Amino acid sequence: MLKDKKILLGITGGIAAYKAAELTRLLIKQGAAVKVVMTEHATEFITPLTMQTLSGNPVYKDMFTLIEWSEIGHISLADYPDLIVIAPATANIIAKVAAGLADDLLSTTVMASRAPVLFCPAMNTMMFTNPIVQNNIEKLTEHGYRFLEPSSGQLACKVEGQGRLPDPPEILDAIETLLAPKDLVGETVLVTAGPTREPFDPVRFITNYSSGKMGYAIAQAARRRGADVILVSGPTALNPPTGVEYIAVASASEMRDAVMARLDRATVVVKSAAVADYRPSVLADSKIKKGADEIVMKLERNPDIIAEIGRNKGDRVLIGFAMETEDLVANATKKLLEKNMDMIVANDLKTQGAGFQGDTNVVKLIRSGGRIDALPLMDKSEVADRILDRIGDLKAERNDGRS
Repeated sequence: MLKDKKILLGITGGIAAYKAAELTRLLIKQGAAVKVVMTEHATEFITPLTMQTLSGNPVYKDMFTLIEWSEIGHISLADYPDLIVIAPATANIIAKVAAGLADDLLSTTVMASRAPVLFCPAMNTMMFTNPIVQNNIEKLTEHGYRFLEPSSGQLACKVEGQGRLPDPPEILDAIETLLAPKDLVGETVLVTAGPTREPFDPVRFITNYSSGKMGYAIAQAARRRGADVILVSGPTALNPPTGVEYIAVASASEMRDAVMARLDRATVVVKSAAVADYRPSVLADSKIKKGADEIVMKLERNPDIIAEIGRNKGDRVLIGFAMETEDLVANATKKLLEKNMDMIVANDLKTQGAGFQGDTNVVKLIRSGGRIDALPLMDKSEVADRILDRIGDLKAERNDGRS
């Protein structure tokens, strides 16, 4: 999402300035280019050398220093970014921008730039809740500036309350949301994720190795692109993405009921959950004790959720997943056609970098018309965006067919 995006990171004089180092590392990891502007007071908390080393670019501090001999610093920097991020943003920098003041390199650059600006406030609780600071935030918001709400907790001054700079992954998520295309506005995307658990006594169950990472990545990417997102998830170790409607379930039957109860609201359904095909036909009332050398357990079919959706698809776009260990394309295509999907995301468990648990995937996107897009090894967040791109293509093709 951030590959080749240009970020101008402004750092002001607050104790939370140390978090700018980790934020820079995360931005670079995501493929962004980062230039850093520091106020004089910021250099008291973190060194320009640290930020230069992490960003791979010179750190800018002096408004009267020319860039590359001839370019005026604040003008050159103002034209550079796709997004300006100020983290931490003190009450002072917020007040300066709100008043139109430009008396240092950072405030002058913000005044001269037409790039969107994200403020990440960090300050004492009483300062943050001061009516003057709140009025400045409200004024800037009305002018199109964005703010990331500070977190609550113990502050550097030992006071408990709101004013902590959010952790770098949360700031990164806000940055990715601002820069994401908003091509799913008006859509409601229902995503299923994770495994299901099918109990056979009060303490044990049948399940699979699904981590839920692929489904959660799709839900997060869809929310960033403007969709209303419903995430129905089996048990995972993941935190739900912010801004989504989250429904936790355990068994396949619970997942089926949760999905069908919300299907009427969905315009797009992405069934990425690894739903158990079978469940024990008998659930013991108490723990099955060890005794005989072997026991026989009878299994019965679970509801086929995606087939039921396919029969009631209407105008929805329906996307499924197939995990195979042999004949990937043939088996996935058969499932695609039998269950009336528009596209199936197929991967081979034997392919290195694909499958459960990991952060990467290698998939083939197979459409109902027979087109196959083979994607290379990539992070699951990148796979999620490619899937959403194809959903946009499917929507456009439908609209063209109706015109």
